[in-house]
Amino acid sequence: MQNMSNGAVGTAVVRCCRLLLCAVVLLSGFGFDGAVGLDGMLFPRESESRQIQELDGFWHFRADDSTDRRAGLDQQWFLKRLAATGPVIPMPISSSFNDITTDRKLQNFVGWVWYDRGFFVSKDWSNRRVVLRVESAHYNAIVWVNGKEVMRHSGGHLPFEAQINNFIKFSDENFVTIAVNNTLTPHTLPPGTVTLHKNSSDYPPNFYIQNVQFDFFNYAGLHRKVRLYTTPIAYIDDITVVTQFHETTGTVNYVIKTKGQIGDSAKSDTMHFHGRNDYNSDSSADVSVEILDRNGSSVAKGSGNMGQLMIKNVIPWWPYTMNRTHYGYQYTLKVKFGSDVYRQKFGVRTVSKTQTGLFINNKAFYCHGVAKHEDSDIRGKGLDFPLIARDFNMLKWLGANCFRTSHYPYAEEIMDEADQQGIVVIDECPGVGIDFDINFSNESLAHHLEVMREMVRRDKNRPAVIMWSIANEPRTQNPLSVPYFKAIIDLTRSLDPTRLVTYVIGTDQKGELVAQLTDILCINRYFAWYDDPGYLETIYYKMGNDLQSWYNEYKKPIIITEYGADTVAGLHTIPSSMFTEDYQADFLREYHHVFDIYRKKFLVGEMVWNYADFMTAPSVSRVVGNRKGVLTRQRQPKAAGHILRLRYWSIINETLPFSAMP
Repeated sequence: MQNMSNGAVGTAVVRCCRLLLCAVVLLSGFGFDGAVGLDGMLFPRESESRQIQELDGFWHFRADDSTDRRAGLDQQWFLKRLAATGPVIPMPISSSFNDITTDRKLQNFVGWVWYDRGFFVSKDWSNRRVVLRVESAHYNAIVWVNGKEVMRHSGGHLPFEAQINNFIKFSDENFVTIAVNNTLTPHTLPPGTVTLHKNSSDYPPNFYIQNVQFDFFNYAGLHRKVRLYTTPIAYIDDITVVTQFHETTGTVNYVIKTKGQIGDSAKSDTMHFHGRNDYNSDSSADVSVEILDRNGSSVAKGSGNMGQLMIKNVIPWWPYTMNRTHYGYQYTLKVKFGSDVYRQKFGVRTVSKTQTGLFINNKAFYCHGVAKHEDSDIRGKGLDFPLIARDFNMLKWLGANCFRTSHYPYAEEIMDEADQQGIVVIDECPGVGIDFDINFSNESLAHHLEVMREMVRRDKNRPAVIMWSIANEPRTQNPLSVPYFKAIIDLTRSLDPTRLVTYVIGTDQKGELVAQLTDILCINRYFAWYDDPGYLETIYYKMGNDLQSWYNEYKKPIIITEYGADTVAGLHTIPSSMFTEDYQADFLREYHHVFDIYRKKFLVGEMVWNYADFMTAPSVSRVVGNRKGVLTRQRQPKAAGHILRLRYWSIINETLPFSAMP
């Protein structure tokens, strides 16, 4: 194992501007002026002081199919139970709504959909903060409790929450209503446009079409958990942990933010429920911290809102392909503030790079992995624990040691598994399809910056995350992209200077304007598929020339973040031809020959597109979705899966001899 040394756009824009009017109609009434304030967003975890009440199961659901999709807002459906407003159907949480029913209109619905359910709150909670948290609502959401608005959020994939003590009843049933709008505009992330065929004899009346600028299905709804949780009145709001180590000693720097005064009355009529950013700056003497090892034994103690703790004989966090004994090792920072207790897991690890290498804990790391999607039959992007378990079993089966969250932040439960199982993550925001001038506007930039703040806030303590990806295949040959992405890269580095920052390049090198700003070059390439389709013999020449050219220009390490070929499982021809399992297998072998030449030089990773087949919007070039997976959508291997498994485990055995394949 190597040790680190010291050493046709204009036309499309006009169309976007015209179609933006349709999106404005669909989103009218939202009135959003930014994201939720950036208080802490600690994942809800039970402790001696905190309780959780899940709001899973079936909710009442209806889509607002009125012409302007405003009936629900205009008629104030949120003031009463949804069933009293008209016909409802049962809808499971957590799930996309698109594929649950047999209704094609609902599958492709664009606009506001409505959810509601009843719930009770224990009287025991009356002297505590009660928080309502939504883990993911795609894309815009408004939340009411007992007919009163409690919060709004823009952007799918990231959590938002609000304290609801002033809105709930402790002696009777409550109800929560959530309206979700999946409309994508030129300023959402990802961006899109909407076409409304209003007075056309060629279409049904008031026919909406969501035009997407990406190649996956625009699943929508409440994709992840909705839950209540409690904290004491004086509580821990945020925790930040940054680690280093030298020889056998680990250094843990921490910052704790708290809210409320420990002396506040516990009676509900005198409680102070603090607003956003109302941090308690005088609580340092009331904060104590303790580091516990994996067995729960104390290894360090301290006090104060911020400080530094040392761990003797530290066990670093390693990917499972770099250390078979202590991979995924995490400590726990146990924080106490008054009666509140929160346990934050973390790993001691560093990440760095040189001109030719990527390093974890000062040892060379080669990323052999996959790009993924949150996608499966029926539930779409819905959170599914059996599917998560299957995916991590199959990642280990393949020998994959990393994945990219293409093209949005994944559920925290998935990220937890990556931390625990020692699988590296390139954490990507939803910046896919940034194609046109209007997508680089100030409005788009403001939203993109807010998304990065929310994503870094959520995932900043995760040892598996070594790199932030701010976009996938944006049009970085457009001069507008330079100030746009410089602002995002600068912000991301200011929020977290400990990790690398990149974006995924899909353009040719000629005219590229932003790559100079990144730490590592991540490049997608499809020679012998989109470029010279069917000619496998071109891969050796084109891929090799392309890699060398990028390195010569930028002198930065490179990861190939996508390469792949659509494959219909069970289809075979000899000689191999496109869309067969044989072609996909030959395709991978040709790329691997090139990768083997350059991975001893400046190539630091290869990530196949895709881990599994996934759904896309209808297209004549897509046969029930994108078929580039080395696994089927049901997570069964194609021939290419076996090819990839043999390759990845052979690479593992170069650094960890005698590692048995699972």
